[in-house]
Amino acid sequence: MTASEATEPQPQSAASRPGAEQPDPTTTHPIAIVPAALVSLSAVVLFAFLETIPGYVILLSGVLGGVLTDRAGLSRRLGADLAVIGASLTVISLTELKADVSWAGVARFTVVLGLAIVIPVVITRLIYKERSIAFPWRGGRWTRAQWTYVAVVIVAGYLILPVYFLGSGVYLNWPELADDGEILRFFLGVNAVGLWDELFFICIVFTLLLRHFPLWVANVLQATIFVSFLWELGYQSWGPLLTIPFALVQGLIFKLSKRNLLYVVTVHLLFDVVVFLAIVAGRMPELLWIFPLAAPLVG
Repeated sequence: MTASEATEPQPQSAASRPGAEQPDPTTTHPIAIVPAALVSLSAVVLFAFLETIPGYVILLSGVLGGVLTDRAGLSRRLGADLAVIGASLTVISLTELKADVSWAGVARFTVVLGLAIVIPVVITRLIYKERSIAFPWRGGRWTRAQWTYVAVVIVAGYLILPVYFLGSGVYLNWPELADDGEILRFFLGVNAVGLWDELFFICIVFTLLLRHFPLWVANVLQATIFVSFLWELGYQSWGPLLTIPFALVQGLIFKLSKRNLLYVVTVHLLFDVVVFLAIVAGRMPELLWIFPLAAPLVG
């Protein structure tokens, strides 16, 4: 190396640039939970209560609060990560989340939900110059406990989900299915949204929050957003009694399985198969024989 090369400043990595140090949950002050909680609360207002202006005000307050805690030295890059989550929530809030199996509805969902994932990836990698968001499909071999849980999921889903959808009547929150084409699009849509749930709520929201908070805090915050989204999507009535535990367990499994995305997606899609069948059976009474325990509950 020449003398000029030795004295010439060397390019710094994203992690070593001033202000780009990686967040450490152990150094985040408890007060930093407040702005993060405001961002999660904004999802309740936007998606559950469908109040856009109050929702945006709460969301903006949360993001700005994160910036202030960063400047006060109470957190590190919390404002930046909350801004990423907030950008996606804003995009999602711009469209109605009611299921629509028309081609126009499928296209609308694809664009909006696609942007909600693309925007955080672009911001973190091109603007923040870091790879804080990843989609770790490759995982290790599933343990016996994991396979056992998959079996439990299948049995529990079959016993519980039809009772919920058919007994509460929430299957009516999904559109009627006029022909085989609509049934096929509905099947693909249910599974696509289930996959998107894990990519967004777990790989983006949960992962970003884990950079700043302990597991239980990050999990409750992501579950609040997750359940609010599902409420507007149609999981209403006593649905939160199912969706809250589900969202929390999915976050916990992701963490305990060392971020095995394939596993949490498999669990989710197994549930979604039953969801699809229950809604179709509700719309087509001749198929109620599939769920003999829940069939008598249909009015």
